[in-house]
Amino acid sequence: MKTKILVLLTIILFSFYGYSGDKKIYTWKDKNGAVVFSDTPKVGAQEVKLTSQILAMPTTDTSILNEAKPAAAKSFKIVVASPAHEETVRENTGSVYVTSRISPRFENGFTIQLFVDGVAYAEPSNTSTFALRNVDRGEHSLQVKLFDPKGNVLSASPKSVFFMHRQSSL
Repeated sequence: MKTKILVLLTIILFSFYGYSGDKKIYTWKDKNGAVVFSDTPKVGAQEVKLTSQILAMPTTDTSILNEAKPAAAKSFKIVVASPAHEETVRENTGSVYVTSRISPRFENGFTIQLFVDGVAYAEPSNTSTFALRNVDRGEHSLQVKLFDPKGNVLSASPKSVFFMHRQSSL
């Protein structure tokens, strides 16, 4: 009994193998003039004669298509935009507004810190404009630094010098 079932299954499997080789391919042109290939015949289609029943193509490594490319690290640049380098600020109250410019665009979580004469003016913040009050007469240096969310310095501006011109306290 087992032998009969085994022989019957073998015959069925060979019949499927033989059936798969009988597939035909048809070709025709669609309304746009593009050539179409199909295994379903259509009116006006021509049968394509294949020279071999076994169509084999070499395998192609597609694993490179699934790789997530690492994001290119952005190179940020920050500069003191105002006051301009070696600019004289004439303000008797000693007020100076410092603005910085960042490129490319400022991102969420980034912070900026202003340094006046090499000393941090305030804690890092998410604003690029700073208001200095009661700045003494004379020469002062400015520098701004850009930090990522982890506190790493991404960019530091070149030092910029400005001159405060105000009435003497004498």
